[in-house]
Amino acid sequence: MRNSNATTVLQTKYPLVQAPMSWMTDANLVAAVSEAGGLGVLGLNAGQRDVTSSPEETANRMRQQIQLVKSKTTKPFGINIVAPRSGQSLSDAIFTDALLQMAYEENVTHFVVVGEAHEELFKQIKLHDGILIFRPSTPTIEQAQLAEKLGTDLLVATGSDEGGELPEQEAGTFTIVPAIVDAVNIPVLAAGGINDHRGVKAALALGAAGVYIGSRFLVTNESPMSDEVKKYVIRSNFDDLVRVSAIRRSLKTPAALRYADMYRIDPQKDTETLIRQHGGMRPGMLEADFNQGVISVNIGINEINEQSSVAELVESLMTDII
Repeated sequence: MRNSNATTVLQTKYPLVQAPMSWMTDANLVAAVSEAGGLGVLGLNAGQRDVTSSPEETANRMRQQIQLVKSKTTKPFGINIVAPRSGQSLSDAIFTDALLQMAYEENVTHFVVVGEAHEELFKQIKLHDGILIFRPSTPTIEQAQLAEKLGTDLLVATGSDEGGELPEQEAGTFTIVPAIVDAVNIPVLAAGGINDHRGVKAALALGAAGVYIGSRFLVTNESPMSDEVKKYVIRSNFDDLVRVSAIRRSLKTPAALRYADMYRIDPQKDTETLIRQHGGMRPGMLEADFNQGVISVNIGINEINEQSSVAELVESLMTDII
């Protein structure tokens, strides 16, 4: 029943959402996920290789990616939206506002919102008949219940097992998912360390209605991640991960080891800002520049042991799920 609820809301074959992952998505990956029966989602820097500081240019770049996805699939897909900070109006969040207005013009229907529950943003998306998937940066019962009250259609409960930006709390997927499931009356997607069919089955056993997967999609044929990095991930395991900031782990690139040393010596040092100043995930993961970049993946990396097409991956993940 929970699975069917999620697929009904998502309008997809499977209760599966591909996490946005900022730089690490593009139209090819997103269309492939949607064609395979999940929900593909364009990250904030989808399909890009360089940075823009212009809200208009950001929106135009995303429009091009949206139109390219539409040329490749008629299935539903979504875009990532970062919620304004607490107390900030939507009009003051100029990048978010520009992306939203463009998305409405392009008739985008699915919005994956990351951050804190934001009443003005949520109301606007719902007024445009959007399907709202909310991933709190740090999942709490309070945030989950507020998001439900504000009209969220699907909640994402993210454990500290995940890749990317980690929650502030250390609760793993097996802890946070049942806690959020028990606190709300809307479908919950499990996220964090889910890389194979066993992980999907475990998430459903915890009460999740589906799964929200990022790292595993990085090692697919359609992923924009560097082929060299894909091979690096496949031959690595969880012993090869180090903590490089308060909210991030990385494989042991030369850059990651430098950040890890700084963070270990002084946990109060803001190494995350340093990582972002040096390009965030782009140098290491898109360009395989290990001297400048980090490689952020989940701690279930042992289960990422081969590269396949998105269609093959989705089939293996979703076998016997519906």
